[in-house]
Amino acid sequence: QCPWGAPNTTSISCSLADVMSEQLAKELQLEEENAAFPEVVAVAEGPFITGENTDTSSDLMLAQMLQMEFDREYDAQLRREERKINGDSKVSISFENYRKVHPYDSDSSEDEVDWQDTRHDPYRADKPTTTPRKGFIGKGKDITTKHDEVVCGRKNTARMENFAPEFQVGDGIGMDLKLSNQVFNALKQHAYSEERRSARLHEKKEHSTAEKAVDPKTRLLLYKMVNAGMLETITGCISTGKESVVFHAYGGMSATEDKVIPPECAIKVFKTTLNEFKNRDKYIKDDYRFKDRFSKLNPRKIIRMWAEKEMHNLTRMQNAGIPCPEVVMLKKHVLVMSFIGKDQFPAPKLKDVTLSTDDMKKAYYQILNMMQQLYKECNLVHADLSEYNMLWHDGKVWLIDVSQSVEPTHPHGLEFLFRDCKNVSQFFQKGGVAEALNERELFNAVSGLNITADNEVDFQEEIEALEKMNEDHVQNHGKKLSMFSSDGDPPIYDE
Repeated sequence: QCPWGAPNTTSISCSLADVMSEQLAKELQLEEENAAFPEVVAVAEGPFITGENTDTSSDLMLAQMLQMEFDREYDAQLRREERKINGDSKVSISFENYRKVHPYDSDSSEDEVDWQDTRHDPYRADKPTTTPRKGFIGKGKDITTKHDEVVCGRKNTARMENFAPEFQVGDGIGMDLKLSNQVFNALKQHAYSEERRSARLHEKKEHSTAEKAVDPKTRLLLYKMVNAGMLETITGCISTGKESVVFHAYGGMSATEDKVIPPECAIKVFKTTLNEFKNRDKYIKDDYRFKDRFSKLNPRKIIRMWAEKEMHNLTRMQNAGIPCPEVVMLKKHVLVMSFIGKDQFPAPKLKDVTLSTDDMKKAYYQILNMMQQLYKECNLVHADLSEYNMLWHDGKVWLIDVSQSVEPTHPHGLEFLFRDCKNVSQFFQKGGVAEALNERELFNAVSGLNITADNEVDFQEEIEALEKMNEDHVQNHGKKLSMFSSDGDPPIYDE
């Protein structure tokens, strides 16, 4: 009666003969199979087990009988697994290809059909029936013309197979899909549009530079530079912009003794996409150095001219002693220059560096002298001078990005100079340089022109009048000579 007491178990005695009985083992196995798969009928014993009416004197016959029995058991197991996996799902799978017993075996299931022995394949789409030449089929009320909605819908579904392989249409024929003409025409137009868009993207990828990447032609130019020994290795991208991508590289050995390649180089790759250059042709089409070669009919040459223009401008600045990158070589739209920085770290831009009051004042006077040198000695106007295109390295300012620089005789040269002066004055006035001149005083100090105006509007009008005067002189005399009235050289400011 105690719940913690040992239970009273009665052991059922069983003889050894009953335990070793094969009949008992087989009955237990059948009970387990029926409990696991009650809907599957157990494999019936055939004459191969009983041996009745069968000659078993041959070992070959016995082996074939055993193999056939094993195959039947294997097929029965496959059928059980197939039904277990499929269940009540509308989409079913078949293990028909894994069966061992051939379909013509008498014991195979009647509801299973080997589709390879039938002429009709259910997985093959039925082609739509075509109407005869007379345009209709049937008689009386059962007449069907070629304009029938169902017939046209099936034809449109079949015609979708002619679309591009990238346009996935699915198995519309197998689902007996009926597309109206309006839907089919919309899908057809969309397929053609996607095909053209894919072609454009592929062409753009092959013929243009993307951000931090180069196209195959540019990559080939860089490989040639490395293979020729001009560059030792290209480490990676250091700067990206709207017009170009700049890479860092270690210099190699020059083919000529007079040319020395710097230990570290900067590779400026001008992007071959034309979107950023459509509105910047004013910097080059009116430059007399490139005016005869400028043509909108071949815009890809403009990009090479941009690289060539920056090379010529840097050469002028280098000859004048202005701190700027040294030109190493030019290959099409790839310009190799000396690297402003150290150990793969580029020099910071003037907008990103925090300078002391003395360094800021020193940088201002240095930029003022460089602007005067650009105008007088190099006969150039930077045209995009700001704190974004000035680097601070080794205690001084370095000028970069001079591909858009023009000469003062350019039809808009003085306007570009006034814009540069405005950017420089605003930056250093905000930086706390009390000696910084305003944009009008800085313009007169750089150009040497004594333009007197009380406000900025009148000042710009006088600049436009001077540019118009110079343009008329060029058209009348055919010479690119400046007609700006100047009272001598501008004063050189020094701290």
